[in-house]
Amino acid sequence: MKILVLGAGGMGGYYGARLIEAGADVTFMLRPGRARALERVGLAVRSELGDFHRPVKMVLAGQVGAQFDVVLLACKAYDLADAIRAISPAVGRDTAVLPLLNGLDAYDRLDQCFGRQRVLGGVAYIATTLAADGTVVHAGRMDRLVVGPRAAQGSALAADFHALVSRAAGTRELSGAIGQELWNKWAMIAAGAVMTCLMRGTVADIMKTQDGRRLMLDAIAECRTVAQLYGHAIPEPVVAAMQARLLDEASTWAASMMRDIARGAPRIEADAIVGDLIKRAAGYGHELPLSRAAYCHLQVYQRQRAAHQTAG
Repeated sequence: MKILVLGAGGMGGYYGARLIEAGADVTFMLRPGRARALERVGLAVRSELGDFHRPVKMVLAGQVGAQFDVVLLACKAYDLADAIRAISPAVGRDTAVLPLLNGLDAYDRLDQCFGRQRVLGGVAYIATTLAADGTVVHAGRMDRLVVGPRAAQGSALAADFHALVSRAAGTRELSGAIGQELWNKWAMIAAGAVMTCLMRGTVADIMKTQDGRRLMLDAIAECRTVAQLYGHAIPEPVVAAMQARLLDEASTWAASMMRDIARGAPRIEADAIVGDLIKRAAGYGHELPLSRAAYCHLQVYQRQRAAHQTAG
């Protein structure tokens, strides 16, 4: 199977490496700086599930000519427009696009460009970062990847991709209800993002306050309500797991967007994770007061960073 991976950051680098280990023909589409770095030292992944360090096949954006069986997208939501332009020449009649992005807005946009039948569903539960030296670092042992077709035409390719990626380390699942899996993930990360970003702290920090537990339950309830409005009520076992994670008094977890804010990132996924949730609720005439407060906070941060960038 020929696979194009857009980028070689934390997520793309990690899953690209695992696919190479599984025997796939993987090419990374890279920016010039990352390409030069990998040309010198190869792609390195550090993980408790097994390290990886090899030369890899690369192509620069704008220079891809061949068409691929699968294009793996693991970019940030705010980079999606550029990503679509970059991968379009690689998407042929039988190519599937597999996004590993937060929220559902990306799927709407990809469907418009390539057709729903070509866009598979993907959910990754993993913590990866890109170290200063360019190494992809996988924290812990959690690596659960769920894939599935969103239209009947994608069933065979989704099954083939699952069979391939299952040859490498990690938990791999083929879902016949990938839409529900996407909502399950979005509800969890949105609730966590609402609270950890609004409070600028970890779950443990929040749980130690007077009203932290009650507010976290409110955030979870808001996200569950939107999922239910769209016909994807979060199953009780998933709710229980969500609560166990987001109400853990000892947890040092915080949403990746909160960590981005803490390091002063110039761009964050506020619109895709929290903003789109509010918009979808409003479409049903439903208000999300806690999420709206968090989104206001995130927009203030974005405006401040934009002003700082302009002044700099």
